[in-house]
Amino acid sequence: MSLIPGISRTKPKHRAADKVAELKQQLKDQQAQTASAFGQLIGAADTIAILEADLVNVRAKRAEAEQVVVCLAADLDERTEERDQALTEVSRLHALLAPYLAADANANAITVPASERDTSRFEDQATEPIKVTTLREALGIGPVLATQGSADPAHLPAA
Repeated sequence: MSLIPGISRTKPKHRAADKVAELKQQLKDQQAQTASAFGQLIGAADTIAILEADLVNVRAKRAEAEQVVVCLAADLDERTEERDQALTEVSRLHALLAPYLAADANANAITVPASERDTSRFEDQATEPIKVTTLREALGIGPVLATQGSADPAHLPAA
């Protein structure tokens, strides 16, 4: 005990009851964290199960799609071969029919006589070519000479 009244102790007393209460609170916090982690674990397990089921479905659909692609590729090859054979046959038949088609075209040819323009009416008269000449030729003008600023005929060069 202190001999001087009014002076208090600087350190609080360590009591066992306070330590027990602190440990109980830590235990409750850890239990809450454990329950939360367990709930997350259950949720993750459910999600994993759903994703695994989706993966199985996707793999089955992929295998089916690959089989369809193989079948379509085989069909395409068959159709391509049939088309090539048909084109060869068409070419052969066209070569056989070409003389007959040419003879038919010659026998049924449409011939048209050369056309002549009727110029008996005034508005249908044929025009003659337009004569194009320079202005000098049309007006009979000779070359223009430079007077070099003078109007005196003595300065004009002889033509």
